[in-house]
Amino acid sequence: MAGVGVPEPHAGWTFLTNHARVLAAIADDANARIRDLAAHCRLTERAVQKIISDLEQGGYLSHTRQGRSNTYRIAPGTPLRHPAEAEAGLTVATLLSVLAHHDQERGVPLSEPSRPARAAERADADQ
Repeated sequence: MAGVGVPEPHAGWTFLTNHARVLAAIADDANARIRDLAAHCRLTERAVQKIISDLEQGGYLSHTRQGRSNTYRIAPGTPLRHPAEAEAGLTVATLLSVLAHHDQERGVPLSEPSRPARAAERADADQ
């Protein structure tokens, strides 16, 4: 993940929450540093730390400390939080699959799978 620099302010709403954005970035690189995640998602490091804490407390993510770095593991079978999505049986793996499908529609080369595609493949293997 290449650094993007200082986060740009954003006004208004977006389709993906910052939590989804961070989760997708972790799916791309399970060994990413918080600094790199923050730059990639255009958030502050403190915001990413809080989001990771939220995701861990919610059972969506866990980490293993390896020296001075962390390796993250996504729990693909965990239901999404919104009641409508949870009742429909939608999971983290479903979300990552939808993002992967979106990247395929945009023409992301299959020889270089996008982050959601790789994450969906890993999520399917974990189930």
